[in-house]
Amino acid sequence: MFKLNLFKNIGAPLYLLIYLIFPYSAISQTLKVDFISNLENSLNARDLEFIRKNFRTNEKEKITKQFSKIINDFPTSKWVIKRLKSNLPNKYILRIKVSGEKIVNGEIHILESNFDYLFSIENGKINEGIIKNLFTTIRNDSNKIDISFKIPDKVLTGSKYDIDIILNKPLEEVIIAGAIKPHQVNSFFEQEILLEPLASGGIFKMTRAPSKKGTQIWSGIIVHPKGMITFTKSIDIVDEI
Repeated sequence: MFKLNLFKNIGAPLYLLIYLIFPYSAISQTLKVDFISNLENSLNARDLEFIRKNFRTNEKEKITKQFSKIINDFPTSKWVIKRLKSNLPNKYILRIKVSGEKIVNGEIHILESNFDYLFSIENGKINEGIIKNLFTTIRNDSNKIDISFKIPDKVLTGSKYDIDIILNKPLEEVIIAGAIKPHQVNSFFEQEILLEPLASGGIFKMTRAPSKKGTQIWSGIIVHPKGMITFTKSIDIVDEI
């Protein structure tokens, strides 16, 4: 059995992503296209002054520190933001993609993160921000590992559901290791993952959703002779679908 602190090195920055998009800007009740463009440009330009001006006072120090960690760990990080149509009254949705890379011990680690940001506008400020459909990977295999992630976006409270991480090509005599673990929101940094050999060619898990609605986070790792993949996926726990 291997023991790996997943979040001590390359894993930790991906969890910081969910804190980056909580702006409180003096904008009109109708979300403006130029605000979305300015937000995207400011993140890509590392314009921390823009962040300071558009976040609540009690969030400025924390968000600036976390943003700095992201760009220090993944210097080439790039944000792409677009607005999605919302069917919920008085709610807006931004689809956000973050990509970047860094070199660790001579190996290139590629970050890809996608999530939706659901929020409302009250008194000219964005509030009640919720991250939906978060899926993040960090991998150093140059996409050589043929892998499929089958994790639902939402499940009913108390229901059973499957999580399948599948290595699509036969492994023959190759030995791989991996693990997956659930987390509560904001508890990432205290977590460790114990790696175990995976004889079945992936991770196949049946689990049960919490009894209360909210968000459940799953994180895991696959270690393969061709490289390593860490991943994080959020699941909405709802009382009706």
